[in-house]
Parts: sequence; C-alpha cells; structure tokens
Amino acid sequence: MGKVIAIAVPKGGVGKTTSAINLAASFAVAEKKTLLIDFDASGACSLALGFTPDKIRGDIFDVFSYAKPIDKVIHKTDIPFLDFIPALVPTYQSEQRLEKLSSNIMFIANVIRTQAEAYDFIIIDCPPYLKGMTTNAMAVSDSLLIPIRAENFSLDALRKILRHVEFVKRTYNHRLKIEGIFFTMFEPHTKVSQLAIDDLSENFNGYLLKTMIPKNVTISESAFKGIPAVLYKAVSKGSQAYLNLAIEIMNKN
Repeated sequence: MGKVIAIAVPKGGVGKTTSAINLAASFAVAEKKTLLIDFDASGACSLALGFTPDKIRGDIFDVFSYAKPIDKVIHKTDIPFLDFIPALVPTYQSEQRLEKLSSNIMFIANVIRTQAEAYDFIIIDCPPYLKGMTTNAMAVSDSLLIPIRAENFSLDALRKILRHVEFVKRTYNHRLKIEGIFFTMFEPHTKVSQLAIDDLSENFNGYLLKTMIPKNVTISESAFKGIPAVLYKAVSKGSQAYLNLAIEIMNKN
C-alpha cells in the first residue's frame, strides 16, 4: 500500500502548493507511481500543472458530493507515473458546501485508501488553514510534511500545527506522524535564515529535514509555465533540491 502524505501549514506564501507539485513530480521522475490530490479550493495545483477548466472532467468536489467515484476524476498528466485529482470550486458557496460535505471523515478515508493500493505515494495539497479539509487530509494520511519560510518562521505557528496533529491523532488517526519540516525559498547567507535554523534545531530538531529548497527563479518561472520545476529545468538548484527532498523522504520510508 502506498504512503499518503499531507502537505500543510496554516499560512499562505510559503511554497506549500509549489512543494506539493514538485515533490509529486520528483517521485514520478524516480518512477514511483504518484497521485497528487488537490484539497485546496483555490485550485492552484491545476494551473501549475497546466490544467485549464476545459481540461477538467471532474474533481474532488464531485467525489465528496457523491456525484462521481474517485476513479472517474483521476486525470493523467503529461508526466509518466504522475496522476492528478483537481479541485475546481467555482464559488464561495461551493467552497462552504465542500467543507460541509467533507465532514464525513470515514467516507473520505475509505475513498483515499482505495487508491493507496494503486500508488507508491499519494500527496495531498491542503488549504492554508487547519480546520475542515486540512483536518480531513491529516485524518486520512500516514504523515504530515510542513514547509516553512525563514522570513515568516514562527515557533508559535509550528507549535499550533503540532498541537493539531496531536488532536487528529487522538480523534481520528492514531497513525499520523510528522514526515518532517523543511525550509522553502531559503537564502542561506542571510542572518534571518541562520536564526531560523538555530531556533528550529533547538526546538524541533527531530523533525527538521536536511533538504532546504532555495529561493530560485526556475521555481517561479515553471509555475507560470504550468510545468513542475523538476521538468522545466532539471539542472537548476531549485529542481535539484526538490529531487533531493524526494530522495530524503524515500530513504526514510
């Protein structure tokens, strides 16, 4: 059975969706059969993978509203070994309805677990908050991966996430583990970066991953082009970092 990893942090602008896409693509490059599921109603994963609305024939909203089975909303990407389930939520009212429908955690868990047999990894991109869809993602996942930026780094925010993980473990999913915490948009020579590393090493050393994703123009360009960075320019520092992150995670599992 494949491993289900949720990528979540209750803050925007930290490269969460970019990391979900590039980590999934990196697993695929390593010939690991991978499914990327978008739980974020903004639908940013779709755009970053080049899926315009006219190319989407069903999404996670259809699954949670019982309109379609999950196998009918899995989209093949142009990347071998990588499949994708989009989120295409057109209005605020639809997003509210999705949150309500997604309260059936046992149903969601069964739906996701039926697909885990067919994949090596399932990556879930979560919204930038802890309630609703993010809680559901944690409830069905084996582990949680947390991206952070040194500039926005907050020990309190990390403690909040870890407290929520403990809540999910007590309430829904005793198997949930922390896969790791990693830096994104990292600038190694700045004072704030070193301070963030020191703080994280002192307080969360057991969770800190070795791989750090640098601030890199290729990552920004690739999102604009609708292509994962690891395929857009594989030799760039950003792409190599995501490939190394995938290797680090595979070596842990």
